[in-house]
Amino acid sequence: MIRGRRIRKRGIRNGALFALILLLAGCGSGPDRRSGLPTSHAPTSAQARQCLADLRRTGISFTPLPDRYFGGGCNAINSVKLLDIGTPVSNLGAMTCPLAEKFVGWARYGAQPAARFILGSELVRIETYGTYACRNMNGNMSGNLSEHAHSNAVDVSAFILADGRRISVKDGWQGDDRARQFLRVIHDSACKRFRTVLSPDYNAAHRDHFHFDMGGKGTYCR
Repeated sequence: MIRGRRIRKRGIRNGALFALILLLAGCGSGPDRRSGLPTSHAPTSAQARQCLADLRRTGISFTPLPDRYFGGGCNAINSVKLLDIGTPVSNLGAMTCPLAEKFVGWARYGAQPAARFILGSELVRIETYGTYACRNMNGNMSGNLSEHAHSNAVDVSAFILADGRRISVKDGWQGDDRARQFLRVIHDSACKRFRTVLSPDYNAAHRDHFHFDMGGKGTYCR
């Protein structure tokens, strides 16, 4: 009887030791920071949960995404995928919840009314160059990672109107009067929402798009 108890205790100790070895070896259930495997769909902070609640109240369609770690400092944490914000948007991938919330507000209350009142037509599509990309800042020699590397930025390139016109940042920034006015109005609207807004006036790397992100502590609008 005593011998049987010793065997069971030894088995428990060996099992606990084996589990510890697996955890230290990276074989446990924690996030794999090299492979990009997902961890959990649950938001990791009260602030993140509040952002999701605020986004739901807007009435738009979206889905929360699992946290992912891609190596090299690149990640997509507390991100969502926007599915339907009222106006179709191309190339949207993972976006941090705060970025998504600001983008929805900008599209609804900045871009859509500006198209209607300045260009005289409804906005039916927003074109972007995407959101997440594991890369450094464009046109910056510091080697610092872009906010795109954290799914915290979006690049907007053009706007399609119901009457068939396409207003691109590349051609319209120095285009006719109405295109110029429209792009500058929505640029200024973005500056009231996002922490960083970059236009063709910033540098050559942004000659064909607006860059919006929620990085940093202050605000920068150019």
